[in-house]
Amino acid sequence: MSLITSYINKFQNVHILCVGDIMLDEFVYGTVKRISPEAPVPVFQPTKKKKMLGGAGNVAANLRALGCETAFIGMVGDDNQGRLIAEKLEEMGAHSHLIVLPNWPTIIKTRMISGATHLLRSDREEKMNMSDATYNEFINEFTKLAKKADVILLSDYNKGVLNEKTTPAVIKICEKFGKPVIIDPKGEHYEKYIGATLVKPNLKEFSEATGMTFDPTSPNFHATVTDGAKKLFDKHHIHNLIVTLSEHGMLYVSAQNPDDILQIPTVAKEVYDVSGAGDTSMATLGAAIGSEMSIKDAMKLANNASGIVVGKIGTATVSAAELMESVSENGADDDWKQKRKIITASRAKQIAENMRAQGKVIGFTNGCFDCCHLGHLYSFVQAKKNCDVLFVGMNSDVSVRRNKGPERPIQDEKTRAFLLASLEMIDYVIVFDDDTALPLIDEIRPDIIAKEGYKIENWPEAQRVISYGGRAIELQRMDGYSTSKLFEKIRG
Repeated sequence: MSLITSYINKFQNVHILCVGDIMLDEFVYGTVKRISPEAPVPVFQPTKKKKMLGGAGNVAANLRALGCETAFIGMVGDDNQGRLIAEKLEEMGAHSHLIVLPNWPTIIKTRMISGATHLLRSDREEKMNMSDATYNEFINEFTKLAKKADVILLSDYNKGVLNEKTTPAVIKICEKFGKPVIIDPKGEHYEKYIGATLVKPNLKEFSEATGMTFDPTSPNFHATVTDGAKKLFDKHHIHNLIVTLSEHGMLYVSAQNPDDILQIPTVAKEVYDVSGAGDTSMATLGAAIGSEMSIKDAMKLANNASGIVVGKIGTATVSAAELMESVSENGADDDWKQKRKIITASRAKQIAENMRAQGKVIGFTNGCFDCCHLGHLYSFVQAKKNCDVLFVGMNSDVSVRRNKGPERPIQDEKTRAFLLASLEMIDYVIVFDDDTALPLIDEIRPDIIAKEGYKIENWPEAQRVISYGGRAIELQRMDGYSTSKLFEKIRG
């Protein structure tokens, strides 16, 4: 077990209080097959609808998915949407205190999505005017819950909960109890964040707050970041900053040593939807810091979590199990970037579902690939031509020995997997222990299975794919190439 994995196991003992603007995220999925004759707009046909917690509620959802003990404070309207939010918080096991405002509607964000494309977002929200009675109730409840928390997360969407009065009061209470407070900010005015332990803006927000322009590709990027960070440190007495940089990863700078910047790269391979990625990053940072992980490892973990969630469609969460799996895929042998293409069956299932949702064709082939030769390469090229993404199932060493005898494989499974993952026509490699690839087929459910040397009627994996409406392709063999013949030649 790696050190980072051991920290993830500690998340269940971390108590986090999450405070902020909660809302209901509504996703309407459908199809677009034509353009309206009335105006140049797509005609959207809805097929399904999904409702989940958004805003600060998504931070709480991610905390619970990671296994943390989670308390939540926020505000909703006296309406069906507010009651649905309360139900969802209760279902996930968050200890919530929702202040109900009778004359204010719960915030709803409705997104219309075709495949993986966001067509439209419709927001229902009104400005919140917090009364003195509501403020007192909020502060009293926060004070009680903050005493029990290891970390306090403030998720500010600028909807009224974390305003110029409540936010400084919350930070002072955290200082009094010695609790770290991490803030996901909104807007260019950081006066209300004075004294925060850590503030986590994205690059656009950091630019707005400092009045400066930043270019992550510039050789002077770190120098300009240092100048911007010093402005915020000097003016607002913020102790630490983490700036998320989208495809450029994230960086950390401390008020104690602002010239020493730590930047780490992103790990996302496929990006389908960035909805809620910042919430996932925020929750993971809070859980990691609460488990006393170093800031560098906490950033790596948050980066891994963001890389997972942008590979899902819709506001999503990341579980502790998914995070452990991602760390395993990305954590060691940093020079071997191909390792990120070697995944588990459960991860393959998730990726295939996301790709299929945006209309991509999923392809699959399998084999031992003991001595990868030109015949194999020819098969991979043919297979890739018939799909958008190609998954390759590869027999493990144990499986090869059962199928081929005690002298095989010649190369171990790690070597074989790395070699396959190095090929540009292969998108993902899955090592399996079973005698056949049928269990893997059932997980991934590819649209196309392709292989040479097998007749469809005598090919069980092909029959399984055909049974649920997929297609089997007999690939053309390149004569003169055979692993068995190569093996005999090696033996002399």
